[in-house]
Amino acid sequence: MADSFGPMRDEDADGDVVGMGPNEGSPRKEPIRVLVVDDHALFRRGLEIVLAAEEDIQVVGEAGDGAEAVDKAADLLPDIVLMDVRMPKRGGIEACTSIKEVAPSAKIIMLTISDEEADLYDAIKAGATGYLLKEISTDEVATAIRAVADGQSQISPSMASKLLTEFKSMIQRTDERRLVPAPRLTDRELEVLKLVATGMNNRDIAKELFISENTVKNHVRNILEKLQLHSRMEAVVYAMREKILEIR
Repeated sequence: MADSFGPMRDEDADGDVVGMGPNEGSPRKEPIRVLVVDDHALFRRGLEIVLAAEEDIQVVGEAGDGAEAVDKAADLLPDIVLMDVRMPKRGGIEACTSIKEVAPSAKIIMLTISDEEADLYDAIKAGATGYLLKEISTDEVATAIRAVADGQSQISPSMASKLLTEFKSMIQRTDERRLVPAPRLTDRELEVLKLVATGMNNRDIAKELFISENTVKNHVRNILEKLQLHSRMEAVVYAMREKILEIR
């Protein structure tokens, strides 16, 4: 069962799922509460068995479609929702927005066979913090759950490559190359956003700007609130769209 998803095929330099954002490193006293959502009962059961072996992860419920997922999320208030994209009755992307409304603290990881760029972009816009292909190993699922619970965004390398390629194309399609400042951000917040968009974690940003990690965390939280974004991944999308950071 440990290899039921098969190996990661399109890997980064270390063969790992690509992460954006910090791993805060603070030990959790309570297990990470996970809601598993997939229309295949056998797949849900497989995930439950695998995750049951992880002492710091607890599967608190399951759902077979997006509509049921919203109800379960409201009742259970999970830390993480591990959810498929395409399901009957109500798909995972459509359910994202509703889950964020009924369980605002829940973080959503899409676990899917869909490698369509449109699904990735829609999932990010809907508030997903991770997008993983089902070809990853089961060990990587547990690792991704921990990373997202600690404030990171997780994305399969092949999808990250597509995302960056699209960012580059968006920028190259326009002749205007000037930077567009975010009018609602302070100069310091704009500096932090630029560094977030390069993939730096809070610790590295703190060193770069000669400020404390807590100060960086406060800036990132303020940036997300001001721009009405859900995650650091969305902040990267915003930075690319507004040409705050240029990919050459």
